[in-house]
Amino acid sequence: QVQLVESGGGLVQAGGSLRLSCAASGIMFSDYTMGWYRQAPGKQREVVTTITSGAIKIYADSVKGRFTISRDDAKNTVYLQMNSLKPEDTAVYYCKAQLRPGLSYWGQGTQVTVSS
Repeated sequence: QVQLVESGGGLVQAGGSLRLSCAASGIMFSDYTMGWYRQAPGKQREVVTTITSGAIKIYADSVKGRFTISRDDAKNTVYLQMNSLKPEDTAVYYCKAQLRPGLSYWGQGTQVTVSS
């Protein structure tokens, strides 16, 4: 059974930082591209950042220079360090594991709220 469990969300003031974690089980973690996505109220889910099995990272323009994705294959965990948070970063953040198109898994999400 595949599980992706996010943690680390919460309420933070603008300019603050949070670190999200996503612990995976039931998959060969090191083979998967891992990603963080977010969905704000009334908006579509959007990609925030991804990291391939070879540690190639891609960031959305809106978070470049502020967010950092990393992975620890020994711990089957992917992280999202979020600095200089803005109110517009408020959303539910989801972890995704993708082996190939059509084979992916999602976590349940964790709420991040940034107050102004």
